Amino acid sequence: MKRYIHSYMLLLAVAMLLSSCASHPDVPSSSKDAKCLPAIYPDYCNVTVPCNIAPLNFMLPADEYEECVTRITTPDGHQQTYGQGVKVQIPESEWHTMLDASKSKSIKVEVWGKKDGEWLSFTPFEIRIAEDPIDEYLSYRLIEPSYVAWTFMEIAQRNLTTFEETQIFNNEITMNDRKIGQCINCHSYQNYKTDNMLFHVRLANSGTVIVNDGKISRVNLKRDYTISSGVYPSWHPTAKLIAFSTDLTRQGFHTQNPNKIEVYDLASDLILYDVETDSVQVVSNDSTLLEVYPTWSPDGKYLYYCKSVPLPEEMRDKDIRTTYPKIQYNLYRRSFDVATHNFGDEELVYDAASQDKSATLPRISPDGRYILFAQGQYGCFHIRHNDGDIVCMPLDQGLPLTQTVDLSKVNSEGRPDSYPSWSSNGHWIMVASRRDDGNFCRVYFSYFKNGKAEKAFMLPQEDPELNTFLLKSYNRPEFMVEPVKISVNEFSKVFDK
Repeated sequence: MKRYIHSYMLLLAVAMLLSSCASHPDVPSSSKDAKCLPAIYPDYCNVTVPCNIAPLNFMLPADEYEECVTRITTPDGHQQTYGQGVKVQIPESEWHTMLDASKSKSIKVEVWGKKDGEWLSFTPFEIRIAEDPIDEYLSYRLIEPSYVAWTFMEIAQRNLTTFEETQIFNNEITMNDRKIGQCINCHSYQNYKTDNMLFHVRLANSGTVIVNDGKISRVNLKRDYTISSGVYPSWHPTAKLIAFSTDLTRQGFHTQNPNKIEVYDLASDLILYDVETDSVQVVSNDSTLLEVYPTWSPDGKYLYYCKSVPLPEEMRDKDIRTTYPKIQYNLYRRSFDVATHNFGDEELVYDAASQDKSATLPRISPDGRYILFAQGQYGCFHIRHNDGDIVCMPLDQGLPLTQTVDLSKVNSEGRPDSYPSWSSNGHWIMVASRRDDGNFCRVYFSYFKNGKAEKAFMLPQEDPELNTFLLKSYNRPEFMVEPVKISVNEFSKVFDK
């Protein structure tokens, strides 16, 4: 049982076991028309989902309703009912049978809720089943939403077609000095596969753990000519090369500012690491500006990244703790020759600062046609900014980019949305969002096809109440087409060398 799961999870496990043994309930014989959609959690009303996603279990508010019954009807007319208390938990086998019968079509969902002894019937809604699957695996770091220190921390992987979750690594197995502590972060993969991957270990037993063709090593990426070891990574799609930023990162904790935490860099450059030769090449190191968040184009011919614009003259010598609200980043790229490792001249991709905005975390779609990025008014850490949104732009319009894709169904209102990424087939956008309560970061997916994005929906859980009880945030969610096959114990052995 993981450290972050409290004793009440034992009771939930018992409840789920009882639920799995329960028979399918009857639809109420009479009910009052509520004349509205049900306020289910998570909100799965009228969403488009992958044809291989885990069951979309949900619940009615427990403080308002005593019971819930749901009837699902597939396009061929097959019907089944579900409900135990206020929760709807669908057996995986039954759910996947329904998905298989409904590809490119919709299932109809009817919900009844019992309130104050009276049954209410809600407006039916549909769940459209896309023919495009989602990548089978997802990995993420689980951390507290706000911290100045840490204890237990893990990187986990989740099978998106089921509810199976396993650990990739945790910070206790090799943390021999608890006064110093150990942070693990920035897991990354080459082309969504796991034979070539990495994650960072900081403070105690520090280093970057790199898996090269399945073989594990721990590398110190700091060189005499770099400001730090490698930070935010991006694997080249075909070569054993990894682009990193090198950063002097700081955090500020607010007591009144609604953004609560500010993360900023005192300095940041870009480097290229050659896995085969253990060599580090400087890509860009403008000492007057900040360069961060590198990412490769799918063909490996361009490196995209973020770079700050100069501060006004009167602010350039001021303390960054007073000037950080004025720091803004634009998006740039450089061409790359994989044979020579030479980079071309810098090109402006998107001028966010001219719109009084700051753009970070670019990701290019697998077909090379679109770019996703996070945007807010300032800074480089928009998952902590309530104005943080996701932006999508077509790349075939010429540089610098100006035309945007409508992501109104992806972004939340007045809550942070950040860390966007694409599935390997380019049809699913994933974002990390604090839209539910402003504190905890959860994972959302949106169907993307022909330049249009559908309503975002939350990562499904076996118990829909989990995301209200789980006192951890999902950090750096990354798609994978396969699981990490190396065990936690195997990873830990690299720290003995």
